[in-house]
Amino acid sequence: MYSDKVMDHFANPRNVGVIADADGVGQVGNPVCGDMMTFYIKVQNDRLADVKFQTFGCGAAIAVSSMVSEMAKGKSLAEAMAITNDLVAEELGGLPKNKMHCSNLGADALHEAIKNYEDKRAGRVPAAAPAGDLHEHEGEACACPYCDTALEEENKAFCRACHVEFEECPACSGITKKGDAKCIHCGAPLGKAS
Repeated sequence: MYSDKVMDHFANPRNVGVIADADGVGQVGNPVCGDMMTFYIKVQNDRLADVKFQTFGCGAAIAVSSMVSEMAKGKSLAEAMAITNDLVAEELGGLPKNKMHCSNLGADALHEAIKNYEDKRAGRVPAAAPAGDLHEHEGEACACPYCDTALEEENKAFCRACHVEFEECPACSGITKKGDAKCIHCGAPLGKAS
């Protein structure tokens, strides 16, 4: 299902972490599927001197974030803005169709971080304000975080394939199995089902 490159970037993600004094921060995600990506950038001479990320999501989302960070590091801002989600998927050796819309958001998060940096330099955003909006699905279905089956548009609280009922994590807004002690995406404690 996943290429060797996807599995390598999932098992050994590069550039994970936070840049405390980041020049730009960008966040995108889909709280219904649980994939949330935050990118942090450091810029020197209009080049990305450092790129770090934090991702809550499935293996594909982590692999995508890792690959984007590798592709962007050392690039000029213009070169980094030319990185697309399709290029990332191609560099990873492809992604399953049901992962393209909600897991492959890394280039979007990177672009938001660059826009945040440019807005700060132009005085349009306070220095501490992160940029980014939640990713919209644009009509595509979410996938179950347990079996990767596309969830039905009218009933995203239940997976018909693996019969899992979901609840929303109050910490990251991802969907996780109802009654679990902690969120599968961010590890936050959850209330027990009654």
